[in-house]
Amino acid sequence: MGRMLKNCAPSPASPLRETRQPIYHRDMAKLYFHYSTMNAGKSTVLLQASHNYRERGMQTYLLTAKLDHRAGSGRIASRIGISAEADTFTPDVDLFEAIATRLEAGPIACVFIDEAQFLTETQVWQLARTVDDIKVPVMCYGLRVDFQGNLFPGSAALLALSDEMREVRTICHCGKKATMVVRQDENGRVLREGAQVQIGGNESYVSLCRRHWRIAMDALQKQS
Repeated sequence: MGRMLKNCAPSPASPLRETRQPIYHRDMAKLYFHYSTMNAGKSTVLLQASHNYRERGMQTYLLTAKLDHRAGSGRIASRIGISAEADTFTPDVDLFEAIATRLEAGPIACVFIDEAQFLTETQVWQLARTVDDIKVPVMCYGLRVDFQGNLFPGSAALLALSDEMREVRTICHCGKKATMVVRQDENGRVLREGAQVQIGGNESYVSLCRRHWRIAMDALQKQS
């Protein structure tokens, strides 16, 4: 099972920050943000990328949000049936310290973070510091906007700080690219109000293009 990380107090004098040399010649390490709407296959892309590294004898470090335990605590799983163990993070975890601690156990070629929309702004800065100071590439995978069309805080920070951004695409029922998502209740009715974070999959969320998302939300407004 994956293990939950504990918050570590900063330690500026740690030898790791001063003496650790780049591994795998990662002078061009970057912070990546792979974003999408729901059910676009983000976790599949993450797991495949991690597998590619491991297939070539390079180790990776996987992290996912503790609050998303649909596949079990400390596990990243895709809808097509592949999965892998991962450590978990909560908002109080210092990710720079967590990655530095993991490096003490041996080199890693890349850090992969699933459900990156649940990162805090502070944690995104910690990941940027990881890239800049330890020279470890970090690939984040997450949603861009919530069911109300608003940016998640973690995604907003990643859009601002990432070196490279890539869209993982899926399609609306009309065939156009889906960029939005609606939340449904247990009867399939679209919801307009509610907490930003509610864990769910196909039973709770439907990905739509902007036009059909707007039509669905306008219909709700007329009903109210």
